[in-house]
Amino acid sequence: MGGVSAGSLIVGALSDAAAETIYESLALAYSNNPSLNAARAGLRGVDESVPQALAGWRPTITASGAASRSASGTNAVIGYQNNASLSLSISQSIFNGFQTINSVRQAESVVKAQREGLNSTEQDTLLSAASAYVDVIRDTALVSLQRSDLKFLEEQVRAARDRFDVGEGTRTDVSQAEARAAEARASLNTSLANLNTSRAIYRQVVGIEAKSLSADTSISRFVPKSIDEALRLSETHQPLIRQSQHLVDAAIFNVKTVEGSLLPSVSVDGSISRSWFDTGYSDSATISGNVSIPIYQGGSVYSGIRQAKEELGQTRLQLDVARDQVRANVISAWGVYQAAEASIVAAQAAVEAQKLALEGVIEEQRVGQRTTLDVLDAQRELVSQQSSLVTAQRNRIIGGYQLVAAVGRLDAMTLGLNVARYDPKQHYEAVRDKWIGLRTPDGR
Repeated sequence: MGGVSAGSLIVGALSDAAAETIYESLALAYSNNPSLNAARAGLRGVDESVPQALAGWRPTITASGAASRSASGTNAVIGYQNNASLSLSISQSIFNGFQTINSVRQAESVVKAQREGLNSTEQDTLLSAASAYVDVIRDTALVSLQRSDLKFLEEQVRAARDRFDVGEGTRTDVSQAEARAAEARASLNTSLANLNTSRAIYRQVVGIEAKSLSADTSISRFVPKSIDEALRLSETHQPLIRQSQHLVDAAIFNVKTVEGSLLPSVSVDGSISRSWFDTGYSDSATISGNVSIPIYQGGSVYSGIRQAKEELGQTRLQLDVARDQVRANVISAWGVYQAAEASIVAAQAAVEAQKLALEGVIEEQRVGQRTTLDVLDAQRELVSQQSSLVTAQRNRIIGGYQLVAAVGRLDAMTLGLNVARYDPKQHYEAVRDKWIGLRTPDGR
């Protein structure tokens, strides 16, 4: 009889001894996925905003030089004069209305927000890798199921022809069996196409071809035990919430930075120079302290402050939106996960019942109480129920990963992936206090 055992549809589809586990695939995606690596590069670029803000504490030094030749005279008597000069000037800000310290704090908050954005990208990448992995397993199981179905139907075609040859069947029985076999071939081709698509997506996300994958894809030990626990964990672990919190901090410091434009500024300036003439040279040196008190700038600063305050209000509202969205995602993922578990139980019961029904129809056909069409219909129903079971098994696995991601714990550290973890603080600490240098920390 055709069909695959209900309890081992996915497991039976992939039973190679040295199979690649889902955690190995997740580790490969963590290391190789180009979208994740691009997000890391983006964070390294944002890190540079902190030393740029720190530049407000540091002096600016400028060197300049000039050379000229002039001619003058009367009555065809022309005199020439050569001049040249070199100068070096330095300016050090002493006080600028707290703009530098607030700009540094704003930049640091943006870096922290970007780190959380990287964590979110990491979760999305691992979820995509898990989905691609399980989709390959699902489609492999469906191909195996379709092949088994086709083999069963080809046997039915042979049996129908034999019965027709000995006068116990009709041409209609043969035609019905042949039609179902042709339908099964078309379904098998569709399943093979879907499998090729899933393999291509796996290659895109993970970075290698899907060869021998293990059916052990358990995520249950990371799934929260209750919806209340899931919601509680999401409030502290979900990177989207933490990212929004850091963006609120950045907006607060931005308001303070713009407000600093209304405060006085103090600087110390110094310069030395030497000038050369035809008759000799002269040296000069100056040092001065400067105080600048803004009085009115056409209203632009006041407008900028009002704008910064509105942007702060927007980021606070976006934090509320992020919290609500995360809560909705957790509740939705929890519902999907629970529904998938119930669907598996129902699908397993349906498969077992339909297997018994098919066996009964075949036996009744042998004694002339059922037609070939009855057998074909029972087989079609069994294949449909088995396909539903495969899909339910896939949905439960992905539902678990989606729930863990919604909570904010689908990361390399929580999963215990065997991979060299990317530490964003290493690059940040390497560039934060750099005063000069064109090369990046990795030598570019």
